[in-house]
Amino acid sequence: MKIEKKSNYLLITDAKDSITDFASRLTTNHHEFEGENVIIDILNHEQLELEQLLGFLELSTVHRAHKKSFVIANNSIDIDKIPEELFVAPTLKEAEDIIQMEELERELGF
Repeated sequence: MKIEKKSNYLLITDAKDSITDFASRLTTNHHEFEGENVIIDILNHEQLELEQLLGFLELSTVHRAHKKSFVIANNSIDIDKIPEELFVAPTLKEAEDIIQMEELERELGF
């Protein structure tokens, strides 16, 4: 797992092949980044299944409860099949845009 600090978020990538193991490691180590906006970069997983992506759902819900953004960057699953509770962007730029929009919404009290 690689964690890179950006201006207003952490970019977390995984060098291993198992999305399930990655989601589990993130859940176990959530305390290390719970106060930060996060982008999970799994763009290199081009054959991702919806069930694998759903492994991040609980972590995303817990993270968002702390009023911080949790966005997954991946473009292999049809966006219409992804639950509303999980924020997925097809590029890192779009994931950054989501974080910026959510930060503005929090500042405005939404």
